[in-house]
Amino acid sequence: MRIGIFTGDIGDGTVYDYVAAARLANEQGFDSYWVSQIFSYEALALLAVIGREVPDISLGTAVVPTYPRHPMTLAAEALTAQAASGGRIQLGIGLSHQIVIEGMWGYSFDKPARHMKEYLAALMPMLRGEPVSYEGETLTSRGQLVIPGSSAPPVLLAALAPRMLELAGSVADGTITWCTGPATLESHIVPAITQAAERAGKPAPRIVAGLPVCVTEDRDAALERIRNALAIYPSLPSYRAMLDKEGVDGPADIALVGSEDDVLKGIDRVANAGATVFAASEMGGSAEEKERTRRVLAGAAAASR
Repeated sequence: MRIGIFTGDIGDGTVYDYVAAARLANEQGFDSYWVSQIFSYEALALLAVIGREVPDISLGTAVVPTYPRHPMTLAAEALTAQAASGGRIQLGIGLSHQIVIEGMWGYSFDKPARHMKEYLAALMPMLRGEPVSYEGETLTSRGQLVIPGSSAPPVLLAALAPRMLELAGSVADGTITWCTGPATLESHIVPAITQAAERAGKPAPRIVAGLPVCVTEDRDAALERIRNALAIYPSLPSYRAMLDKEGVDGPADIALVGSEDDVLKGIDRVANAGATVFAASEMGGSAEEKERTRRVLAGAAAASR
């Protein structure tokens, strides 16, 4: 299992701060650098800039919501970032949540699985540069993109429910999860997506697992900080279902928090559950905690190569 950095503080710095952060992650030997699409920078535009400035490291979105972007628009954005980065983009996409899709954007969230099935039917061939003529129940897409110097990026579908995991394995190239514990990865996510890929005759899927991480002497304070920062997740139905599968109350209960040994054992549990990439969301409260957490993660990244 490879180790990547998942920056959850999107919007807290300038574009050039994120370039510098990705450059540091690359110099420290991390496999990948992941950015969110949450009410701030356009993630693929940010990764295009990073990809132009920082060599080698894989770059991914975690994740881009599909509803406000027509498949042709998202394909153009992703292929442009691919061209700028020399082919290092991993395109993480997802449904987002009903409170965002309906409450903020005014779209219907009535048939999310059908929406994603139809979205992928239009998106995947568009990314390959193929002409598309698709008319479904939820969207229509006709056209073709030509972007010199680009190639189709792997598509990772944020998937937790069975129908979404089926799509992630049989149509997309894998999945990316957030705040889904190792027991649930092992018993639910990994078997379902792997079997879907096998039935479709596809290669083994990529499985990127994101969790909060903090190396600290004050475990209680770190857990309380994570609990407050991620307080919304237990109220979101898809995450609530995964937390219930794990048998925990909230994200703090599955965060990798404690001594260096505690965190390394947690990373091993994620690897043993079947993840192919661990995307670490660093949540140190002090400069010392942040430095210790990064040092432990960099050591784990070096050991995984």
